[in-house]
Amino acid sequence: MKLRTKFVAATMLAGAVSAFSFLSAGAAQAQGALVMYCGVQEEWCRAMVNAFERDTGIKVAMTRKSSGEIYAQVKAEAANPRADIWWGGTGDPHMQAAEEGLTQEYKSPKLGELQDWAVRQWEQSKNRAIGIYSGALGFGYNTELIKSKGVPEPKCWADLLNTKLKDEVQMADPNSSGTAYTLLATVIQLMGEDKGFEYLKGLHKNVNQYTKSGAAPAKAMALGETTVGVAFMHDIVTMVVDKAPIKVVAPCEGTGYEIGSMSIVKGAKNLENAQKFYDWALTPAAQKLGAEAKSYQVPSNKATPVPPEAPKLSEIKLINFDFAKYGSSDERKRLLSKWDNEVKNLPK
Repeated sequence: MKLRTKFVAATMLAGAVSAFSFLSAGAAQAQGALVMYCGVQEEWCRAMVNAFERDTGIKVAMTRKSSGEIYAQVKAEAANPRADIWWGGTGDPHMQAAEEGLTQEYKSPKLGELQDWAVRQWEQSKNRAIGIYSGALGFGYNTELIKSKGVPEPKCWADLLNTKLKDEVQMADPNSSGTAYTLLATVIQLMGEDKGFEYLKGLHKNVNQYTKSGAAPAKAMALGETTVGVAFMHDIVTMVVDKAPIKVVAPCEGTGYEIGSMSIVKGAKNLENAQKFYDWALTPAAQKLGAEAKSYQVPSNKATPVPPEAPKLSEIKLINFDFAKYGSSDERKRLLSKWDNEVKNLPK
């Protein structure tokens, strides 16, 4: 009960911070500061804002949302952009925004310090999005609940179709969550589109809730509200570090991964400050703030220490994820529409 109370209180505080930040966005524009849309966990967003303000004296108005929601907002505001910088969240919506001309080109002097996968993201987006971290998709399960329900410990994607897990699996909605869109694209690449959608239809029978945020299933597992949660493995590790009874699983069939990205919004009213943040966010000093905020992704700057808690990508069976194809505007729209029609709207 104490954990639940703390979680609820933290959630209310996070919401209040985001709401306040959003309301102050207009003031930030007027002051020539920086308006930031942030797609990672609230704690990491706040740490980045505080450190950048301290290092530069530039005031930041920050709004935290899931990556799909940020994409939709940037698109809706294209005629009169509110944001200057979009930092974090899965790369696919960044790629779609780049293709649609919602973000603009920028070449950072830090480019040569980055991992190859981060630079490749920049090249494939025609210099509009850059990789800031990477992390593998997986799932976890609450060890106490799985034991009490007499369900064999799941090791593979296929195990999540077990009928004993009916209403015991939680994942996000791929329309709002980059995490869930990564799952959608992953199963299609693993199984083929027809079999991939058959899998998602079967999984639907066991899903108790499609959340807005990709990290929410990990938190729900920690609270004992769901037995299984599909999420990025680093988000689940955060719960384990906080002593939740959860086991993290890298699915046996293989899995996809994300390249969390950063983009400058086209028409940014504080362009110079956006470029300053962009360069600063690629430094080891800025990137190590993730681990300090209990976010255990693999950072993109080669000189940034990799958190010891971070899932070791070299030990995970990663697919050759086609970021260009599944980040394209037409493919994302088609797959999300198909998921809505053929999966989400199915009866249980």
